[in-house]
Amino acid sequence: MFTGIITAVGRIAEVRDLGASSAHGKQLVIQTPAGYLDDVGLGDSIALNGACMTATQIDTAAGRFAIDISAESLARTAGLDRTGPVNLEKALRAHDRLGGHIVSGHVDGIGQVTHFAPVGESVELRILAPRELAKYLAYKGSITVNGVSLTVNSVTDHATGCEFSINLIPHTVQNTALHALAAGAPVNLEVDLMARYVERMLSVGVDRAPAAIK
Repeated sequence: MFTGIITAVGRIAEVRDLGASSAHGKQLVIQTPAGYLDDVGLGDSIALNGACMTATQIDTAAGRFAIDISAESLARTAGLDRTGPVNLEKALRAHDRLGGHIVSGHVDGIGQVTHFAPVGESVELRILAPRELAKYLAYKGSITVNGVSLTVNSVTDHATGCEFSINLIPHTVQNTALHALAAGAPVNLEVDLMARYVERMLSVGVDRAPAAIK
């Protein structure tokens, strides 16, 4: 479990093939800020751009760790198949503050940035989400974009999907990899976990008539 509060911006420094065909995954080597791995052990979970991964190699002195990512995970996420900046978050501990919202680290779909531009001191970010995620997006609801917990400012349904907007304050832009976004960029999306349960409860109908009262 995670919170969507980014703890560091790292960089995918190397992408290595785990096999000779497209059915094989990749090994990623991630460079982190100094001291970031001091409390990380082998097998620990770290979210990369919102996708929960397992640390399989750690070089604390060099500030690097490695993860293995399957071909299936690569096909269902964005930005994890090439070198570049990534948002990092260590797994939530029982005594940590829940500063964002409950995040599982499982990517629900890939959205596309449609607008990224300054508005006053902030930045307006608009994203077109897949149609199947539209029912989970609501005004003032929570959404995770590339691992960052954010609040939805508006929602507009289109034939091709659901466009939602977010206001990014300067702190978020400066302290996450979201500053590297531009129109057309793909992003990992995870919907609010609570919205999933609500949708499930509402979708399960009554299969039989209530028992007669005697």
